[in-house]
Amino acid sequence: MEKSALRKKYKQLRSALSAEEVEDLSLQIANRCLDLAIWDKDYYHIFLPIKDKTEVNTEYLLHILQGKDKSIVISRADFSNLGMTHVLLQENTSITVSTYGIPEPQAGLEVPSNTLDVIFIPLLAFDLKGNRIGYGKGFYDRFLEQCRDDSIKIGLSFFQAEQSILNETTDIPLDFCITPKKIYRFKNSDLYL
Repeated sequence: MEKSALRKKYKQLRSALSAEEVEDLSLQIANRCLDLAIWDKDYYHIFLPIKDKTEVNTEYLLHILQGKDKSIVISRADFSNLGMTHVLLQENTSITVSTYGIPEPQAGLEVPSNTLDVIFIPLLAFDLKGNRIGYGKGFYDRFLEQCRDDSIKIGLSFFQAEQSILNETTDIPLDFCITPKKIYRFKNSDLYL
């Protein structure tokens, strides 16, 4: 299936979920993340969900990270260059929703991409090889290029994997994808279990 068709399919599937289903599935995803052996790391990047796009609610995962006293990093998108700035989440971090509907930090201590140990990634769809489809702007592909090769890339999805997605040479595959029912492991990800 073409990427555009997959985007349409998964946007429709997500929009059909009730608010209660989103919360229940998001909690299941957060709990399943506890089964990964990733909790000895220091810097964790997490996305804040865009409510209008029915993304996985990462608040539950955020609470786990805070409870484990981890350094949590969130991003601000720059649509002029399709880049992202990463900021350490602190108690006094002011978060507002951008004109694109993205909850973002207004300011804060910037963290370089190559500092990040674990990155939780939003997506619309993924396949059995760890290829992912986002919204098509390439924010995360450019971001992941700047990260270390040993950074652990974890997608979060309400839905199971597609058999195969045609990927591009600039696409960076996931190490894991967490769904409510299953943990998908890709390439050398067994090193982390």
